[in-house]
Amino acid sequence: MTSVTQVLAAGPQGPTTELTGTSDFSRWQYELILYGFVVAFFALFAAGVYGIATRQEVSKKYRPAAMASTLICWIASLAYLALVVTWLTKFSSNGDGTRYAPAPGTIVTGLRYADWTVTVPLLTVELLAVCVVAREKVRTLRFTTMAAGFLMIVTGLFGVLAVGQSSASTAELLIWGTVSSVFFVALYPLLLRPVAATRAVIGAEAGTSLRNATILLLSVFGVYPLVFLVPLWAGDSSPGWATTVQLAFTAADIAAKVGFGVIIHKVAKLRTAEDAASDAALVSEEYPAEVWISGELVSLPGHPTPELGGVAARTGTPGTGAR
Repeated sequence: MTSVTQVLAAGPQGPTTELTGTSDFSRWQYELILYGFVVAFFALFAAGVYGIATRQEVSKKYRPAAMASTLICWIASLAYLALVVTWLTKFSSNGDGTRYAPAPGTIVTGLRYADWTVTVPLLTVELLAVCVVAREKVRTLRFTTMAAGFLMIVTGLFGVLAVGQSSASTAELLIWGTVSSVFFVALYPLLLRPVAATRAVIGAEAGTSLRNATILLLSVFGVYPLVFLVPLWAGDSSPGWATTVQLAFTAADIAAKVGFGVIIHKVAKLRTAEDAASDAALVSEEYPAEVWISGELVSLPGHPTPELGGVAARTGTPGTGAR
């Protein structure tokens, strides 16, 4: 989701609209956006490697969260690699290197939406994977949240595609923006209910981390409907607003996919430690040999620590979480 520009092409069909960052950028704007793309690629790729390397740190019950996080980071890193290539090959300077303009037909917005269409639904899967959800409800809840996330992004794309297509483009933008926002609002109760139920039965540290992860995710989701107002505020070809939007979405992607994933991984490890420390837990392959949090050994299967033993006993037996 970003601001768009009209690239006018002469021909019998009249003007055509292409989705790009803006009509042109100054040198510092161009290089700043490129810098953000490269940093995001490195961060997301590294987070994907981290997810693979640390997946054995959590029990099998919570590994879907680790798998979802790894997929999210690698899909997003490929999208940012495509953005870097687009930025380097599709923009050209005006000769003295002071301004950069895209070639006709350059697509930037579509690359972001392709990423979000897949990763936003997976983010909801990642969150639910560490929540306590009844077995008979988890599939329905997972499908509902994934569908809401998917429709939020796709209807948002329809609004951006409408910009510049006709004299009614502003009305279409607001209509699709409203529809997208409906799905965004629907995600709040769908996700907050299982999070609240989970926090009531897990340890304080795990509950705090789960709360922080949820706040981070839903805050980032809140940027989506707001972006529909940018073309109305600034006009389609404002380089300053285009730069701000590109950088904001790059930062949001890093926060939602790297930062959120790190916090969820911590929740999964804490819940693993609680389950392993429970009086009802059986020592089996389901649990890692050791559970470490911030360099501190917090659990060995069948050997609850004083700090976790009482908390884990209150959480019940393993297997109550989402699958």
